[in-house]
Amino acid sequence: MIKLALFVRLEALPGKAAEAQDFLHTALALANDEATTPIWFALKLSPTTFGVFDAFHDEDGRQRHLNGPIAQALMSKGQELFVFPLNIEPIEVLGLKNA
Repeated sequence: MIKLALFVRLEALPGKAAEAQDFLHTALALANDEATTPIWFALKLSPTTFGVFDAFHDEDGRQRHLNGPIAQALMSKGQELFVFPLNIEPIEVLGLKNA
């Protein structure tokens, strides 16, 4: 059962929105390789604001994700694209419908 999640809002630096969107598209391949990340969304909230929502069965899966390749890419390449520091919000999932 999905119990835990993370949400991070990403604000693109001026003139970097298209590159930021491309970065999130490429992150999907990395998310698909994470066995302990069953749910992963890259979101476009406005022309310059993006988000990532991902969910996990347990704390081990969440920690693996936080230490995994997407987080590493975000910390290295993300500083060229997004306003830092990032605010990564841990979330407790109270309910889920997945049709």
